[in-house]
Amino acid sequence: MNKYISMLRGINVSGQKKIKMDDLRSLYEELDFENVVTYIQSGNVVFDSKIKNTASLKLKIEAAIDEKYKFFVNVIIRTADEWQKVINNNLFGHIDLENESKKYLVTFLSAVPSAKSISELRQYVTKPDKLVVHNKEVYLYIPNGYGKSKLSNTFIERKLGVEATTRNWKTVVKLYGLSR
Repeated sequence: MNKYISMLRGINVSGQKKIKMDDLRSLYEELDFENVVTYIQSGNVVFDSKIKNTASLKLKIEAAIDEKYKFFVNVIIRTADEWQKVINNNLFGHIDLENESKKYLVTFLSAVPSAKSISELRQYVTKPDKLVVHNKEVYLYIPNGYGKSKLSNTFIERKLGVEATTRNWKTVVKLYGLSR
């Protein structure tokens, strides 16, 4: 069995694309995934699967959601080992989870973006915001609040030309714990 973390993009936001986490857990179990655990309402799921190809898992989950709920949701998947690397690659040092976790975010990408698109994205980073792209993750420090920054998930997705979903550092750490 392989341990995975999947993140659904854009569910349960402003009353759109509603999926109850109990229903999502059941759907994953119907797909023959084991040890399924959901975390908060934004579509974070930790699970075990015999399938080793994350692209196949992504397609399987997206198709099942589309069939059951009649809407499409992008799914981004990482292995537990890849998730540990996200934690280890935190480029901003120690983060106080209680007081600062909403200032630090990770945008998970579906693929490694081109050097050209990364360079273009960096042109839009203004102080005090910080942005570092590392492989298939974008590490963000947004001290004045994510809602006030132009570096939104949609903006990053559009500039890099890949699917993306963003989680704050507290969620990243919690999902890491659930995957152990």
